[in-house]
Amino acid sequence: MRPLRRAIAGEVHRLVSSRESAGFAPSAPRADQGFFGPGSVAWRVHGDFTTMLVGGVSALLLQMLHPSALAGVWDHSDFRRDMAGRLKRTAYFLSGTTFGSRAQALELIARMRAIHDRVSGVLPDGSAYSANDPELLTWVHVAGSRSFLLSYLRYGQHLSLADCDRYFAETAIVARELGATDVPTSQQAVEDYLRRMRPQLRSDERTRAVAEALLRQPAPSLVQEPVRKLVMNGGVGLLPEWAARMHGLAHRPRLGVDAGLKALRTVTAWALTPGR
Repeated sequence: MRPLRRAIAGEVHRLVSSRESAGFAPSAPRADQGFFGPGSVAWRVHGDFTTMLVGGVSALLLQMLHPSALAGVWDHSDFRRDMAGRLKRTAYFLSGTTFGSRAQALELIARMRAIHDRVSGVLPDGSAYSANDPELLTWVHVAGSRSFLLSYLRYGQHLSLADCDRYFAETAIVARELGATDVPTSQQAVEDYLRRMRPQLRSDERTRAVAEALLRQPAPSLVQEPVRKLVMNGGVGLLPEWAARMHGLAHRPRLGVDAGLKALRTVTAWALTPGR
């Protein structure tokens, strides 16, 4: 079974790992356990490869409904040809700020803020946007954390209501370090926030173009193509119904997708040694 295990692990690392991310191993003993530590809910949720992958797809679809978030992608990235690179960079940031030391996490956050300094422009309605806008940072964070947690609950393991609230309270630390303000720190606060944000969200031809680039990106290998379809369907299925309608995406029957993703999670958890 070892060759099979190595092969699966190799496919996983080909998909998301980079040279920079190799140093962030949650099993590595050290005095500085970073923002959260091994007893945190953030370590549990962010350490689950399959559910994070599915949640990431859903997060991107939800985030791009905000006009400023969409404009940052549209104006400042090669989204049609570099979705894989975006995935690797996001995985690197999440792994570093979750499992790295406090110094490593703060270094990544400072680097991200410097990148955001260069991401600004004008929306189609003439208003200005900036990736370092505190309110926009809050939106991006909430859309991401909500998607990651929901994916873990649906395809991973059960968490108590108290642990769900702990997750939002823990991960809010990173959002505030990035510059976000008024970050919700409980499930109820997150749902209330999403309701308040809905009037500001939009979907147009640019949204559809970015969403299509995400959902139709080719798999890195033929072996991964069935997995790609499963992950994309799972990501769409995590969206709130109103968000799916804005994208023109219908929620598909969940039975086959849920079963497939739970099986995929079992296989990847078996293939990846602790910490990888």
